[in-house]
Amino acid sequence: MTPYTLSIDQGTTSTRAIIFDAQGRIINSAQRPLKQLYPADGWVEHDPEEIWQACIEVVQQALKNASLQAGDISAIGIANQRETTIVWHRKTGKALHNAIVWQDRRTTSHCEELKTAGHEPLIQDKTGLLLDPYFSATKIAWILDHCDGARTLAERGELAFGTIDSFLLWRLSKGKSHKTDATNASRTSLFNIHHQQWDDELLALFNIPKSLLPSVEDCAADFGHSDAALFGTPIAIAAMAGDQQAALIGQACTQAGMMKATYGTGCFIMLNTGPRVLHSTQRLLSTVAYRLNGETSYALEGSIFMAGAAVQWLRDGLSIIDKAEQTEALARQANPAHRVYMVPAFTGLGAPYWDPAARGALLGLTRDSGVEEIAAATLQAVAYQSKDLIDAMQQDADISVQSLRVDGAMVTNQYLMQFSSDLLNISIQPSAMHEATAVGVAYLAGLQVGIYDSLASLATRWRSQQTIEPNMSVALRQQLYTGWLEAVGRIRTH
Repeated sequence: MTPYTLSIDQGTTSTRAIIFDAQGRIINSAQRPLKQLYPADGWVEHDPEEIWQACIEVVQQALKNASLQAGDISAIGIANQRETTIVWHRKTGKALHNAIVWQDRRTTSHCEELKTAGHEPLIQDKTGLLLDPYFSATKIAWILDHCDGARTLAERGELAFGTIDSFLLWRLSKGKSHKTDATNASRTSLFNIHHQQWDDELLALFNIPKSLLPSVEDCAADFGHSDAALFGTPIAIAAMAGDQQAALIGQACTQAGMMKATYGTGCFIMLNTGPRVLHSTQRLLSTVAYRLNGETSYALEGSIFMAGAAVQWLRDGLSIIDKAEQTEALARQANPAHRVYMVPAFTGLGAPYWDPAARGALLGLTRDSGVEEIAAATLQAVAYQSKDLIDAMQQDADISVQSLRVDGAMVTNQYLMQFSSDLLNISIQPSAMHEATAVGVAYLAGLQVGIYDSLASLATRWRSQQTIEPNMSVALRQQLYTGWLEAVGRIRTH
């Protein structure tokens, strides 16, 4: 066995392949950006063929960069943007429609109809999720209802559904393997997280044929092999996990009570609750954290739809910055007396508000507000939304959080990290390994093929880059957060 594992990290804005050694160190990597498609207000799509081609290219490039062959890789792990939905033909592997991205809100009216009919408590009880366009079930139903002949083909068993992990696995295995893992299954609104199986009652509710669905495996399992023609030699595919659950593993938050936040396109905060499913009273999600050797660990999760994506809007939409990194210096130059708030509800508000009809706003602008204040407000919005979630989690779990492990591209922004620590009044610990998602699924693949002997042994590998401590008065913290809540109240629709 070689010591190398390869992670395919298929995210919302890019596709990456990263090769790790047995110590969890990066050997080499390759990355391709992913084009965002916006065919209508609140709609977000990706081209499945672009994702597939990028997947092959980055794996080939990473191997070439590292001067390695496919035979040097012990196993592949796949981490993916969750909830994003693809339906394809089993015979051809061709998608019926573009991938409908997790951020997409086109099924809002379907969700509202189900809520009005009183179905949300049943869904929440079985899946831990709320009724929201975020999740896969209504996206699947939309594709079946809007693509010619799709329902007939589905009833005949000629179609397959998958989140991105399952789609890539199908293509990598040349159609031999139609599987997913428990974390991705738990984000569909079709999976009973207590019984760990697809739920017939939910399938009937959403009018989705069971024949569409992949089989559900542990996060570390035998998912099959890549086709020899792709990379020269078959490679075992030994792990799959949704990106946030993979990051939980990468951050070594493997004990109940540990919490991590990943700052990427969105921001996702997860609290490990161990073998216990906590039913939130604060409109958070109960979800599968990971399933290994048939044993399930659960988590509470809150999702912020727009974190890094709001900074991208400053760059690509407003053209007031050239690079995301510029926001730190601009924010430091902002006048602290200005109370400008950005509520980045470009595709609605996520937890704990769950308001898909809300839209973004810049509030508190005056004649002398400038680029600096807007940049500061954009970064501060990430911290404010994080506080919304962490306060809710502490109420649900009846705990007091003392520290938060963080990862993702935005953790290099020292202004954001310090403001977050100040606002949350807790220690912030950026991981020394920024690629927590990729290393997490690499660890899972290594567990499956025997490079590592236990999850507990992986926890000792985690290191903090630094510890950031809060330095803000109670009065100022309360004033700032009260202003945020007022700003959110201005744009909420219910």
